[in-house]
Amino acid sequence: MSLSTPNTFSTLPLSPAVVAALPVQCQAPTSIQSLAIPAISARKDVLAIAQTGSGKTLAYGLPLLDSAQASDSPTCKLVLVPTRELATQVNEALLPIATALYLSTVVICGGVEKESQVERLLTKPQLVIATPGRLKELLKEGAIETSTIDSVVLDEADRLVDMGFWPDVENILAAIPTSRQMMLFSATLPEELEASMKGLLNSPATIFASATNSMVKQIEERLYLVNKGSKANVLIDQIKQQDWPQVLVFISARDNADALCKKLNKAGITSAALHGDKAQSEREQTLAAFKDKQVQVLIATDLLARGIHIDHLPVVINFDVPLSPAVYVHRVGRTARAGEQGLAITLVCHAETNYLQAIRNMIKRELPLHELEAFPVTDKPSTGGSKRAPRDKQANRRTSQKSSIKQFKSKPTRR
Repeated sequence: MSLSTPNTFSTLPLSPAVVAALPVQCQAPTSIQSLAIPAISARKDVLAIAQTGSGKTLAYGLPLLDSAQASDSPTCKLVLVPTRELATQVNEALLPIATALYLSTVVICGGVEKESQVERLLTKPQLVIATPGRLKELLKEGAIETSTIDSVVLDEADRLVDMGFWPDVENILAAIPTSRQMMLFSATLPEELEASMKGLLNSPATIFASATNSMVKQIEERLYLVNKGSKANVLIDQIKQQDWPQVLVFISARDNADALCKKLNKAGITSAALHGDKAQSEREQTLAAFKDKQVQVLIATDLLARGIHIDHLPVVINFDVPLSPAVYVHRVGRTARAGEQGLAITLVCHAETNYLQAIRNMIKRELPLHELEAFPVTDKPSTGGSKRAPRDKQANRRTSQKSSIKQFKSKPTRR
């Protein structure tokens, strides 16, 4: 589907009340908003592929809130997201508009007190934004009424699949009337998602606001080949050289995030780590400190590859290459949001070149590797062979076959 972008939101099928409630910075709709709002307003099922930072929250949020305020009977709109942070971000984007329309919202996610969420559900909110785990739990307890849910959005649908939430999603959808309107929003369309979504959508309007699995044009990507053991020093050197006011660093392992945070702080760079082992309150405080620029560098696991929005974030650094190509797209999509320019740096060691090639294949970009003069690469590419000599392997097999302690005693030496 293609459509020229309207000059103003008033040209879209939205009520004057919704248009009047828009934030002042929303002067003109983005491409995904122009394409999705008419389809959703017409009660069509939707499959929308849009780049991270393209404005998809308002693309589905505005027509859903418009429908809720115009309804003569109680209705509920459900938005399913993969992480708590994304649930909070969606609510922050839509709450001011909902409040102006005299509608209520509730966030349902783990890590916070369940009882308060149950109490909020009793007020029959028109918009529920939830993570699958907690919502499934409340459904089992009969704490949520599903008969009034007439619209369901799967936001970051590929991540719901990638993070293993799809069985929970299917259980939740089984409890919701089949007459519902379904909307899937995603930045990538991997094969797993295509297979999983079959049967969910009824003659959907398929919207490609950007090329499938593509990158935002405003992102400059730099990839450096470095020694595995040099990555921390390279990171410190780059941050000090460039003097970026804010840097979001992605790393795969929680333990490594804490260790790297200590190294950066020791080097005089104010840093904080954010991962799933942190309490929800601590995560919120850390993220707030980064947004307020009290912390220069935030080191995050892929928990935040989706669902973190920092205005004017200049640079994202991949400390390691993600195993999933879709995760790469969402990591670097934290910069260059809403049409701004951004920089994405990835540190690659020889052992990660296979992951890099998978990313190249998905986004159909060359992504050339460069070397840094100050950090010459001395590691050798892996040959795929074993470093252990054949004789050692045979000795190891003989050892593993011994079952009695007597078998380990040295044989007498013949004289």
